Amino acid sequence: MKARSLVFDLFGDYLRYRGGEVRLRALVALMACFDVPEPTVRVVAARLRKEGWLDSRRDGRETVYVLTGTAWRLLDEGRSRIFDRATGPWDGQWHTVIYQVPETERALREGLRKQLAWLGFGPLAPSVWISPHDRTPEVRSHIAEHASVRLDVLRSRSDGPAADRDMASRAWDLAGLDRDYAVLLAEYRPRLAAYRHGLAGREALVARMRLVHDYRRFPFRDPDLPPELLPEGWSGRAAHEVFLEAHGLLRAPAEAYVDGVLGELAQAS
Repeated sequence: MKARSLVFDLFGDYLRYRGGEVRLRALVALMACFDVPEPTVRVVAARLRKEGWLDSRRDGRETVYVLTGTAWRLLDEGRSRIFDRATGPWDGQWHTVIYQVPETERALREGLRKQLAWLGFGPLAPSVWISPHDRTPEVRSHIAEHASVRLDVLRSRSDGPAADRDMASRAWDLAGLDRDYAVLLAEYRPRLAAYRHGLAGREALVARMRLVHDYRRFPFRDPDLPPELLPEGWSGRAAHEVFLEAHGLLRAPAEAYVDGVLGELAQAS
């Protein structure tokens, strides 16, 4: 787990619910649970501030880091993609995004592709991305400030269920994703018994952060397809249920440990 990701995950799972701010000393103490040295924490926090994810203020002799509005939006969007799943029947309609980006703006094109993947779209052709969910408003919002991008949005139906499944298999590597979900299940399902029995605070914090780290890469790859588009024996739903159960079981001891660290250092200030 990289230090930068750990800072985001600490804010996303804990610190955002405690005012969205943290004293540098407390952040250093929490990062020590993951063997991240203080100089590294200082460098990462300063970089995140420079990039606009964190702001800072002085409280006496201490530095306090605070989430910016941009960071709040990122954490809200990330939490939704990780924890929420589409419900209700699929209406059979595909939402298609066709984009044109000037050849001179390769970084913009790559950024748009990453955003489309994050929102659950898959490439049916190089500049044609599809999704069974209507998330085109989020796409439009992402490119609103980029006047050079030409975007066409369509809504359509295929020839039928067989064609739908074929399109899904071409737009996403469902077989590879299913295999990786099975690996995650094999790793975390046996741990549930220990989580139910209870872990010590620091151990629970580390285990919960590792769980989030291991699971959060899946929303970039999983379009959250309706059941009729998924292959037989799909492991994704079971993996999501195990993730939610493990995350919930580790919550109380992990949060108690974080609160203890924050409270102890606040009293010492």
